[in-house]
Amino acid sequence: MEEKKLDINSIIGFVLIFGILIFMFYQNRPTPEELEADKAKQEQVEAEQKATENTVQESTAETTPTVNLQDSTAVANYKSNIGAFGFTQTSEGTTKLENNLVYLEISNKGGQIVEARMKTFKTYDSIPVYLIKDGNAQFGLNFSTSDNRVLNTKDLYFEPSFSTSGENQVLSMKAMAGPNNFLEYRYEMKPDEYLVDFTIRSQGLNSIVNSSQPLLMEWKLKGIRHNKSVQYENRYTEMMYNYEEGKIDYLSAASNDEETEEDVQWLSYKQHFFTSILATKKNFKTADISSENLVEDESKTVAFTKNFAASVPLAFEGGEISENLNWYYGPTDVEVLSTYDEYGLEDTIYFGWGIFGWINRYVFTPFYSFLSGFLPYGIAIVIMTILVRLAMSPATYKSYLSQAKMKVLKPEISELGEKYKDNAMKKQQETMKLYGKAGVSPMSGCIPAFIQMPIFYALFMFFPTSFALRQKSFLWAEDLSSYDTIFDLPFTIPFYGDHVSLFPILASIAIFFYMMMTTGQNMPQQPGMPNMKFIMYLMPFFMLVFFNNYASGLSLYDFVSNLITIGIMLVIKNFILDNDKIHAQIQENKKKPKKENKFQKKMREMMDQAEVQKKAGKK
Repeated sequence: MEEKKLDINSIIGFVLIFGILIFMFYQNRPTPEELEADKAKQEQVEAEQKATENTVQESTAETTPTVNLQDSTAVANYKSNIGAFGFTQTSEGTTKLENNLVYLEISNKGGQIVEARMKTFKTYDSIPVYLIKDGNAQFGLNFSTSDNRVLNTKDLYFEPSFSTSGENQVLSMKAMAGPNNFLEYRYEMKPDEYLVDFTIRSQGLNSIVNSSQPLLMEWKLKGIRHNKSVQYENRYTEMMYNYEEGKIDYLSAASNDEETEEDVQWLSYKQHFFTSILATKKNFKTADISSENLVEDESKTVAFTKNFAASVPLAFEGGEISENLNWYYGPTDVEVLSTYDEYGLEDTIYFGWGIFGWINRYVFTPFYSFLSGFLPYGIAIVIMTILVRLAMSPATYKSYLSQAKMKVLKPEISELGEKYKDNAMKKQQETMKLYGKAGVSPMSGCIPAFIQMPIFYALFMFFPTSFALRQKSFLWAEDLSSYDTIFDLPFTIPFYGDHVSLFPILASIAIFFYMMMTTGQNMPQQPGMPNMKFIMYLMPFFMLVFFNNYASGLSLYDFVSNLITIGIMLVIKNFILDNDKIHAQIQENKKKPKKENKFQKKMREMMDQAEVQKKAGKK
């Protein structure tokens, strides 16, 4: 965070403002008669306030120091418009629930959570992590009354009653409509847990509520920015949901999106490394959900990333409401979320699609957790990278062997190119025959690369989803889950950013030398194939720009991975492969009769047919 400094203009501004306030105070000072009237009025307010507090205390089963009913001058400001609907008037204030992990503050107005703070985590600029603060979230039930007026519970004032059940803290918030008629929100917080039980129930409201009209539960939240890179955070801030008994889906993180789903078990407003989840024990029949992207310009400082909203119809049972729900406010840490296996909340983390996600979730995530349990976090990345590259070295060997064979055949392929330079079809036929006689397949070098793709993609998804890397430092990188900075630019470069990261530079240099060893010089340029030398320069540039705002842990992995791969290939080239032996083996293969497989036979027949058609077309 940028340090704020006072200059002479700021000082002058503060002096002027202070002077204006003193002048206004002097001009509007009360007369002695007004002071006497205000004193009498204040005594009346204090008497009503004391009566209200006594009522709350009498209805409380057991009070503890965790209760915090915040008093204000408006504590006796009753709401006559609420009373018109039949609900008892009550006062403003908040009550807190907290354990060692999370702090919640529930307001009398709406009975909803108005503050949710993580007690063990800080943002990138050392501010406590808030998921709810300063009105960024709203929760309420929207329904019609018997006289066809619309009512939302976020406008009602609830009466708090705090108690304990064993070690659990219980807060009952009731909007009273009569001596035995009420709408109740019941919160129950357990020690050392992020999951809070949340029950909605009513009693005797069938005379007030029009049960023939739909009852809608509405939940809205604007995601507060927590990370240094808003671009990176926003990319992984999204709404996810579980529906139809185990299916997981999400709304677009890149643009505005909305959806209607059926049989929904939980809704997750995921803010990269933290999430707000509403889960139900009996599934919502339908849910209308939406996500709005609030980051229009990633180069500017923003306070919020996404605007999430959900509207869920609830059923009246005998004219009453009864819903058993849970709130989760906490980290998107797989080790934490997996403890709530009743809902499968760990699925709110997007590990990747199909087999890629499976490898990330069940191989790399637990493997890295094991390594980081006894190694520094950066060293754990290096060790994991070394082990992964060694495990993939057989595929690297196969790929390099294919390239070596192609290099041996390069003079003969060049001769064919010169001989049939005016007949591309014939040139292709003869080249394929040469490959067949020599026992070489141009695709043999690609197959190992395809085999490695699930590993590479799984690792690419591992770093954005690994909560273990959050705010862990290594060398000059202060946070392995965000970009490292060695120089701040006085301007912003499109797609690159306003800073220079060193790990992407090192990774780009390493991949450039790797591609020099594997591209262009070994494989002859084929007609219709992309220019490999162009790709050799494009890939490092792409990595340099694209990874500048990515997690430094990912760039560290790519840098170490490419260094190890270069080392393995140098060992293979200098100590394992012998070009003379490869050449001799190819010549031996040419002498052996080759039997075509079905695919080769079909390809040859197609090419022969195309050649005949071409000749017939010239006549």
